Amino acid sequence: TGQYLLVPTMVGIKVVDWARRKLVKVVGKADASALRFVTFCLCPGDAKVNRQLQLARSSGSNRAVSMGQDEDDVLGDALLVALAYTKRRLFVFSHHDPVSASESTADIADDYDGEGNSSKRKTNKDAAATGALSRRDIWNEAPDAQDRLAALEGGEEEDEEDSKLGREAVLRTTVGDIHLKLFTHQVPRTIENFCGHARNGYYDKVIFHRVIKGFMIQTGDPLGDGTGGESIWGGEFEDEFVRDLKHDRPFTVSMANAGPNTNGSQFFITTVPTPWLDNKHTVFGRVVKGMDVCSAIERVETDRHDKPLQEISIQSVDIIV
Repeated sequence: TGQYLLVPTMVGIKVVDWARRKLVKVVGKADASALRFVTFCLCPGDAKVNRQLQLARSSGSNRAVSMGQDEDDVLGDALLVALAYTKRRLFVFSHHDPVSASESTADIADDYDGEGNSSKRKTNKDAAATGALSRRDIWNEAPDAQDRLAALEGGEEEDEEDSKLGREAVLRTTVGDIHLKLFTHQVPRTIENFCGHARNGYYDKVIFHRVIKGFMIQTGDPLGDGTGGESIWGGEFEDEFVRDLKHDRPFTVSMANAGPNTNGSQFFITTVPTPWLDNKHTVFGRVVKGMDVCSAIERVETDRHDKPLQEISIQSVDIIV
């Protein structure tokens, strides 16, 4: 940039002030555990304006040019567009923080409301931040050759198996309904276990025994203390790690465990991206509706063991084929 040197590294894109030999900032640090940025392009926020061209287009009127200059006093925000190794997405970074902006908007709304309720203000800010995180990513890539091949090879047999296991689920909780999309193709054994427990009432009246704000909400233990639960086959079963199923966004549904291949009945729903859990916990679903219910559960008061003081439970689970 003339002042800063931008270097892609394992921890993100480092911004170095080369004149002072000082690290100024690391861009994309929060995503570096799951992404390896390899190339990028800096798009300045302030475009260079050709005044001579503007003058010519305005038929020689210098007044039109000067008026346009007065209106451009506010500096634009520069963008850093990056590509990552083996990823087919564009990653766009700017100085605009969607979480901070959403919290500021919530503050303005609270001030306008004039009630001065600090508890309500905190709730509004948490909800705004969660919503901003869920809207941050746009997942619209076209399927690659491997995806198309898998779809062609599936045939009616896989459709029949999906129908047997279920494609979606609804957690009926004491706070509200949470709708899940299930990854039956990718992790069939995990889905078979989950659907089996759901259909035989294993999850009915089971509480959310562990809630950590800014991380996840956990349930599925009939004992209610995090030490119980087993698979539909009895005991534990193996992990199912899939390359494209990552903890890269909020409201990911994943199996809880006590180490490799120790899955039973417990599962959790993340409330933020948690890439450090990749290849440690089996992802088997996403929340598609009821994110506000997850956020409401996340905000409850807990004791020192992260157990909610107010009991929140699953009343029943519906499997949709």
